This record gives sequence, structure tokens and C-alpha cells, in this order.
Amino acid sequence: MVANVLSIKDLHVSVGDKEILKGVTITVKSGEIHALMGPNGTGKSTLAHTVVGSLRYKVKSGELLINDINLKDLQVYERARAGLFVAFQEPVSVQGLRFINYLRTAYSSLHPDEKLEYKKFIEEVKELLNYFGLDNSFIDRGLNEGLSGGEKKRMEALQMLILKPKFIILDEIDSGLDIDALRVVSKAIAKAKENGAGIIIITHYQRILDYIKPDFVHVLINGRIAESGNGELAKLIEERGYEYYRGGEVDAKVE
Repeated sequence: MVANVLSIKDLHVSVGDKEILKGVTITVKSGEIHALMGPNGTGKSTLAHTVVGSLRYKVKSGELLINDINLKDLQVYERARAGLFVAFQEPVSVQGLRFINYLRTAYSSLHPDEKLEYKKFIEEVKELLNYFGLDNSFIDRGLNEGLSGGEKKRMEALQMLILKPKFIILDEIDSGLDIDALRVVSKAIAKAKENGAGIIIITHYQRILDYIKPDFVHVLINGRIAESGNGELAKLIEERGYEYYRGGEVDAKVE
């Protein structure tokens, strides 16, 4: 298996005239799970939006690479083709865009050298729908159209497994999930890791980390990494609380 690397190095990002990320460095390799934890307003979602290429977020300095590919030079769709998958806290709904059509187009774009066998592809999608507790009617529905929050998160996890990206960023995938949904989504994340993806899980809480054992944990406070460690760090965060790190009010209020 080819080892891939997502390099985020000394990243400074602003929204308007407000600096949100103030020198963030994280290196993610194939098959690693990194948990990025911190309170509201410290820049966690800013990092996800910046990596995916959202125009509102301006990179002032720093590196953003997949292997030797400079993501800062790429449009959103080009970053996806480079192997990046980002699931946001509020997945976008697109009326009239059939889920299966979106999925086929996305897969073909990510894997241009692979001939897509439509029948086999449909069967794989149906198997995963069943795995996530969703019926086959979701194939023909509009992308995230009329879905509950939990259904959207499960559909995002399904896409993650079907598309097989090199790197996955999950922005609060655990929010709005009941215990059963959290378990099945957690198993899907573990499966993506087994498939070789490098993963960043953005979360406030320890809850999802009871089901997923991260290789690394990072605490983001005021736009900076305050501490990094192994999975045991998440338990310390629960004991300490975030005030232990920030020592005052968070000054970066935009996510």
C-alpha cells in the first residue's frame, strides 16, 4: 500500500481581517486517525473549510500538501480529485440531484483509471445502505434532501466508504447521532482506516473516542495547537476541561 501524507504546516488563516488559525501544524499519514478537539470558536471548522478550499477562508502563510501536491493552488473539485474528502457538521442538501448520480460522478472523478461497473456499484451502495440502517429508496432521493440530521451523517459515512479517498476530515460527525448510529458510524470510520485512509475527526467531546481509538489527539485553543499526544490525552481533556489550556476567553470566534 502506498503511504500518503497530508501536511498542514504553520498554517495561518484569516476571515476578513481576523486571524483565526495562528500557525497550526498537523501531519497525517495513511492509516492514522487524528482527533482534533477544542471548545467552540477556536478554529476547528476553520481548518476543515481551509483544507477543502472554501473561499471565505484566506491562507496567509503556511503549507497545505497531499504528498507533493500543493492544495493551495487547487480548486475544491481538484482537491477532491487529489484524494480529499470533507464531511461538515451540516451536510449540504441539493434538491433534484439524485444521490446515486452524485455518487457515480464523484467516484469516477476520484478514480478516473478505474472502469465503473454500474450494476456492481449499485449493489455495493445497497449493501452499505443496509449496513447503516437505511432502505434502498435513499438511492433515488435528492442529495441529503429531506433527511434528518442523523440520516445525513450516516449518508456521509457511506460516501466515505464508497469513494475511498486518501484523506478524510470529519467535522463533528458525532453531533446529532444516537447511540446506535454513533456505533455504526464509528465502525465505518475504523473501516476507512483499515482501507488506508488518513483521518482527522473534529469533535468537542470524548464520546466518539469511546468507540474509535485515535492514534493522535490535538487540542486546538485560540487558533493554535496547545497540546498533542496519544489517545490517552482525550481522557485528560475530559478531566481537565478546556479552561486548563486557554486560561481565559477564546479570542477567535469564527468557525
